[in-house]
Amino acid sequence: MAWQDTVAQTVSGLGFDLVDLERSAGGLLRVTIDWPWTPSEDGAGATERFVTVEDCERVTRQLQYLLEVEGLDYRRLEVGSPGIDRPLRHEADFQRFVGEQVDITLKTPIGSTGSGVAANRKKFRGVLEAGLSAGQWQVVWSDEAPPKPGQRVSKKRVPAPMQALVFSLDEIQQARLAPVVNFKGRQSPAPRQTPAGAAKAGD
Repeated sequence: MAWQDTVAQTVSGLGFDLVDLERSAGGLLRVTIDWPWTPSEDGAGATERFVTVEDCERVTRQLQYLLEVEGLDYRRLEVGSPGIDRPLRHEADFQRFVGEQVDITLKTPIGSTGSGVAANRKKFRGVLEAGLSAGQWQVVWSDEAPPKPGQRVSKKRVPAPMQALVFSLDEIQQARLAPVVNFKGRQSPAPRQTPAGAAKAGD
């Protein structure tokens, strides 16, 4: 069994999800864990449960023993919880973070489109939403620049149109939560305009 499988099975056996696994050239083995998430019956989402220092210590002790048995050569083991740029890899990850700002990188540019999105564009940041069809998702954004501090915004100014990219998970090279720090705490999403048109990955 590969050592990666050993780590994955150990983490899941202790009741956690393996979010990320990284082994650097300098001998650092970094393991990122999280508590499993399942939506509630009313569709509102499960209560968030956060990984504690004690959780990380428990996983660390178990991994140290098993990796020694496997004979894996590493200098330092770090076990931690996901940061503000948490990777999204599985369907459940996308379900969990609907309504959040995400960074999406496509495997290939979107191709020709009449939506105003550059045909060679691969990277997008916007609000994650469920698509109209099963297995599809979309990220919605506006290219309007945010006002500078102290700048007065005219009430007559016409806001930039909202845009949307529709994609499936197999078209994604990388997806992460956008590392946006909000010192006011979590807030309900503000009302937004309906996207004028949606580009579709692979078109």
